[in-house]
Amino acid sequence: MPGDTAPLQLHVPEPTGRPGQLTDFSFLRVSAAGEVARPAVDIKAAHTGTMAWKLIRVLDDEGRAVGPWVPQVDVDHLRRGLRAMLRTRAFDARMLIAQRQKKISFYMQALGEEAIAVAHAQALQPGDMNFPTYRQQGLLLARDDIDVVELMCQLLSNKRDPLRGRQLPVMYSYRRAGFFSISGNLATQFVQAVGWAMASAIRGDTKIASGWIGDGSTAEADFHNGLTFAHVYRAPVILNVVNNQWAISTFQAIAGGEGTTFAARGVGAGIASLRVDGNDFLAVLAASRWAAERARRNLGPTLIEWVTYRAGAHSTADDPSRYRPADDWTRFPLGDPVERLKQHLVGLGAWSDEEHAQTQQALEAEMAAALKEALQHGSLQDGHIPPLETMFEGVYERMPAHLQGQMREAALQHKEGG
Repeated sequence: MPGDTAPLQLHVPEPTGRPGQLTDFSFLRVSAAGEVARPAVDIKAAHTGTMAWKLIRVLDDEGRAVGPWVPQVDVDHLRRGLRAMLRTRAFDARMLIAQRQKKISFYMQALGEEAIAVAHAQALQPGDMNFPTYRQQGLLLARDDIDVVELMCQLLSNKRDPLRGRQLPVMYSYRRAGFFSISGNLATQFVQAVGWAMASAIRGDTKIASGWIGDGSTAEADFHNGLTFAHVYRAPVILNVVNNQWAISTFQAIAGGEGTTFAARGVGAGIASLRVDGNDFLAVLAASRWAAERARRNLGPTLIEWVTYRAGAHSTADDPSRYRPADDWTRFPLGDPVERLKQHLVGLGAWSDEEHAQTQQALEAEMAAALKEALQHGSLQDGHIPPLETMFEGVYERMPAHLQGQMREAALQHKEGG
């Protein structure tokens, strides 16, 4: 080696906790509740740099709403929000059981992340379009116009599945609810959201888009392409990065979250950016409203990093005890979003332990009854699935001759094989 030059080395990020070793969560950079200033909605993107490093929080440790980000919201909205989070949790629990019983092939819970989707839904308007990833079922379960039985039938891919078995479980599609078809290919929803928002602006419409991505998927090229187009054309879009700390078994630092924040990437791309406590329902609601107003006023896109924690497994095919401490969620500094909003409402005299228990019991009964009804239309266990010909339908207005031939051939082979 020439001179005193030391050999080059690569830095490979490692999580601060592994099985048998308690996680040190000091890497989170947590601000005190009420500490972070609320800028004017027309702030220049470059001036949000400090917002990308701090953490917007409203609820303090006693459940009180403090600081400049406290949203103007009535108690009924908060009660509906808590119930929607409990509903999402009950839905997840019931479908997890269904997967273990082999009624569906796999499932992905939103456990610990419910506040992000449910509160964000309250900030949007009819006609806005979400481009979600696969832990935003709260966007649907927060609505009164979504039939839970139909939602379960999508998971079961049975005869009542409105998607006719063409999507994998948890990859819902609800145009009428502003819920674009989920894609299993990582990060595609970011460029789709930006493109949809640009089209809305080109038409002179008033609808905005909201795109969703996980911390790991920010390493995909589509993430950066989406930021570029959103910045250049000032697309009316909210770009949500759900930083739940783990992309399957890969810690968020592998995607670049160690030496910087994911929100800081937005500032670097010329986009107004916020970093928000994703387990604080009021903070999520306030930041979502701020970003939505910015988009509707032609002030450009906003990137929001939601700091949260994936409490459960990545999916039913994952065992998180192999790569992180089993009690991590109970020690996560930002707590449980359900318990935090419950504490706030109890403090206001608008909720109680008794009502909480009764609501949980009623929602669990609702989900059990809904699954029983959905199973009447079939499941993986009994083979009651959409007819074979649905594989060939819905691509062309009029099915061309070559597809008609393939459909007949497939039907014959299926009959002979059966």
